[in-house]
Amino acid sequence: MRDFVVVGLSHRTAPVEVRERLAVAPDALERELRKIAEEAGLEEVILISTCNRVELYATSTNPVDAAHEAKETLAKRLEGVASDDVLYQERGIDVIRHIFRVASSLDSLVVGEPQILGQVKEAFDTANDAGTIGTLLNRCFSQAFSTAKRVRSETGIAEGTVSVSSIACELAQKIFGDLQGRRTLLLGAGEMGEAAARTLRKTGTQLHVINRSDERAAALARTCDGRAVPYEKLTTELAEADVVIASTASPKFILTPKLMKSVVRTRRHRPLFIIDIAVPRDVDPRVSNMDNVFVYDVDDLQQVAEENLAVRAREAAQAERIIEEEV
Repeated sequence: MRDFVVVGLSHRTAPVEVRERLAVAPDALERELRKIAEEAGLEEVILISTCNRVELYATSTNPVDAAHEAKETLAKRLEGVASDDVLYQERGIDVIRHIFRVASSLDSLVVGEPQILGQVKEAFDTANDAGTIGTLLNRCFSQAFSTAKRVRSETGIAEGTVSVSSIACELAQKIFGDLQGRRTLLLGAGEMGEAAARTLRKTGTQLHVINRSDERAAALARTCDGRAVPYEKLTTELAEADVVIASTASPKFILTPKLMKSVVRTRRHRPLFIIDIAVPRDVDPRVSNMDNVFVYDVDDLQQVAEENLAVRAREAAQAERIIEEEV
């Protein structure tokens, strides 16, 4: 008899510097899924990779061995890290409960954020295209999607600040008290960047957008009353900005000590606040040691997220009851 298995890590078990080792870019997800499935000897498998979690879902007639193989496969990518300390695993009905909670955004850094459902659906579609979904995972994830829809429609869990991007903007406002007239540089015009831009538009900040693709930067700038800037002017923009929100899909650090050295010199002791919501991170952690440069990553947003969670605690409790009904 086949049963469910999940192995992975999340913001609850591993800091960002560990999570980014397992993170997979969207355009590489299918390739990595096939590779992991082959290494672990799994046929029916789905891989979810977001800024706050990397999880491998599978089914097997021998779930104990399958969980072990899956864990070993992920552990190989965590060289130098005690994998037992950061990787978790569940089997059977606990897997069903877990994916229902994940899809419903009850296990998110920002409880109630809407992006996770889309990310889970994208992972499902990728696995479907790769041919690694069978009857059980198909049924389980389809039910997870309908459960998430029910949670969103029957509770107020999504009220208030409900995304990592909006939490980042809220943090920027807390730093300055008011972003009106301040200059904010948005580095990256992907999904996270778009979400941040929509929130920033309401703050009255002077928004500048930089992206590897000038066309994408221009398109995003038009929608949020911002200004697109050529990527070649990144150093100049960093020298002029008050706040930087970084959210690219780069596999390597973009803001390095070497790059930031000239920026810091040009700014003449004027403080620069950088909020890095990318995983893998866009900002080399050594940058935070530079004079008058203050760097926050996704883990630093936890405190702000918890303040918002307190407002939605009652709705979350109702959502948990729905989850149990659906399980």
